[in-house]
Amino acid sequence: QVQLAESGGGSVQAGDSLTLSCAATGSTVRYTMAWFRQAPGKERIFVGGISWDGNGPNYADSLSGRFEISRDNNKETLVLQMNNLKPEDTAVYYCAGRTGRTPSPQTYDYRYWGQGTLVTVSN
Repeated sequence: QVQLAESGGGSVQAGDSLTLSCAATGSTVRYTMAWFRQAPGKERIFVGGISWDGNGPNYADSLSGRFEISRDNNKETLVLQMNNLKPEDTAVYYCAGRTGRTPSPQTYDYRYWGQGTLVTVSN
């Protein structure tokens, strides 16, 4: 059984950077991992993902260039580095895991989810 726990959320100003981490218990070495986010009143959407062997990462087109995903299989940790944050980045950020080699942008493809961490970006 895999359990995921995000950390690192908080309140920042527009233009700031923030790093989110996702710690896994249970082996996720062979899992493709991803970040999703859910803004208030909106659907949960794909931020980006990385395969178990490090291929990728793949990002949502709208976020390319500002966000960076990495993973450390030895530490069972997934990281989301967010730069030049904007108010529209305000959301609860979730990490998720799935079997299979390719990150999927669909929430239903992921079996394991963390509880989420809130990021608030203000002007």
